[in-house]
Amino acid sequence: GFKNYLSLFRNPRFFEALWHTVVFTAGTLFPTIILGLILAMLLVKKFHGSGIIKFILFSPWITPTVAISIVWTWIYKPDGGIANTILQALGASPLKWISASETAMFSVILVTVWKSLGYAMIFYLSALERVPGELYEAAALDGANRWHTFFDITLPAISPTTFFLCIITMVNSLQAYDQIQVLTQGGPSGSTRTLLYMYYQLGFQEFNMGQATAVAVVMIILTAVLSL
Repeated sequence: GFKNYLSLFRNPRFFEALWHTVVFTAGTLFPTIILGLILAMLLVKKFHGSGIIKFILFSPWITPTVAISIVWTWIYKPDGGIANTILQALGASPLKWISASETAMFSVILVTVWKSLGYAMIFYLSALERVPGELYEAAALDGANRWHTFFDITLPAISPTTFFLCIITMVNSLQAYDQIQVLTQGGPSGSTRTLLYMYYQLGFQEFNMGQATAVAVVMIILTAVLSL
């Protein structure tokens, strides 16, 4: 009953998982929105091979997260992984990636953003194509430069799409499980344990169904608030 909630709110693991959820959500939201918009603006004008580029960028979104995460575990290998090979070629020090608490969350965020970019790009492409060309022509006649055109015409015109993508990305971040399970299992030392992963650990590893259900109710409330 209600004691599960009292116990949950006294549990430091809950607030740690809540903070990790906030960090993960913010870390995936802003790069996905900004980079998705940049890619869409680069590809909105059709050119030779643009369709292939769009397909390549969108393909991670339609690929199962588990399969993507398994590939990224190979990329993140401290010894012989592609990520550290590239860093060493650039003269940088290799990182432990998912093997260290300091870099594990960043590593999971990077995979999630890479997967989500194509999704945001497709929506922004559709939104940019719907902006009336007459507005740009009028702005050009009034002497507006590219920055003025972008901030005064493009951004307001695509703001409904931006709002939609923000909500969807935040909800998806709350529901992120597959990449955390495959890449880090919530570690090292709980550094990537989000609310959803804490729910899984409480319910299906520790068999504490009362506490797990309390976490699930908190997540339902958060998702409902975002949806509303």
